[in-house]
Amino acid sequence: MIQHVSSKKSVMSRAYRLVKPYEVVDTVIEHELADWMVVVEPLMGSICHADMRYYSGNRRPEALQKKLPMALIHEGIGTVVQTETAHLPVGQRVVIVPNIPGSLIQGIEPEECCPACRNKEENYCYHGQFLGSGVDGIAQSRLVIPAGCAIPVPDEVPNEIAVLLELCTVSYQALAHVAEQLQHSKIVVFGDGPVGYLAAAILHHVFHVSKDRLLVFGVVPDKLAQFDFATCELVQEYDFTEGNTHDIALDCTGGRFSENAINQAIDILRPGGHLILMGVTEERVPINTRDVLEKGITMRGSSRSSRSDFYPVLSAMKDPSFQRTLGKLLPEQSTNIASAEDFDKAMENAVSHLTWQKTILHFHWS
Repeated sequence: MIQHVSSKKSVMSRAYRLVKPYEVVDTVIEHELADWMVVVEPLMGSICHADMRYYSGNRRPEALQKKLPMALIHEGIGTVVQTETAHLPVGQRVVIVPNIPGSLIQGIEPEECCPACRNKEENYCYHGQFLGSGVDGIAQSRLVIPAGCAIPVPDEVPNEIAVLLELCTVSYQALAHVAEQLQHSKIVVFGDGPVGYLAAAILHHVFHVSKDRLLVFGVVPDKLAQFDFATCELVQEYDFTEGNTHDIALDCTGGRFSENAINQAIDILRPGGHLILMGVTEERVPINTRDVLEKGITMRGSSRSSRSDFYPVLSAMKDPSFQRTLGKLLPEQSTNIASAEDFDKAMENAVSHLTWQKTILHFHWS
């Protein structure tokens, strides 16, 4: 049994905290620093729809009351500035793992933490924390995280690609549960937004699903044109009455589109198929349970990832062809952030001007 004992240390951090919808303040927060933690200075971040929902107040009022004030952003990279860990020297570029299991927070073995961790499901840890969702996220100058949640970035992977890793790992986590079936199955992805694009990209570049076995449904021709590694169809023109054509379906739509996408996936799945839910909606979604039962469809939800998901995807990111695919999601230039006002403007712009490409933030703390 490993039991860490540390002396009391602390680190001061400048944070851009959301105090209520559409209001960000520049404040200073204090972090406790245990010996098994590292201090990371965030370098780049990527705005997620979850960040936008908090910023715009598009969450249940009780959730906002419970979680704010809070620094946003959970997709990001940074540089180690303080460490007692040999493999993470000062100056090391790292990807930040936002989903922190309780065992790493407390410095104990997973078996001592909770039933989920004992079952090697730290993604669902009872005592875990998630950056930018209940605890302060990456929009701060000094992020204190367990060394195990700072993943070194290989030299072959540039910053603008590495910053997309966390979102990629969410797709990997969801697909890893059906990894064996992916070798021979026909797969369909619903959604032509960034989540659908990255899910399809992971299927092709990491799990090596060929174009003839990978179908993507979308509603916007210009977006579907970016999926040059997959077969694409406009969902509004497709005849779903044929049915029973695919083995695995992913709903990457979310919001008001989830109902149609989930039920169309049920239509298209073969008996014994798998339906993976990745789209987030705040409302309840009615689904065709009769066909779920008659076909014996397995449904699984997935919205986060664990440390172990980062390594295989990061290794795949060394491939120039994968980098070119991911590069389509990048804007022509990142958004410089040097103040709370800059961050507030970036969030407001992301909310009011929804684009297919990601909004990439470049932090300047000095």
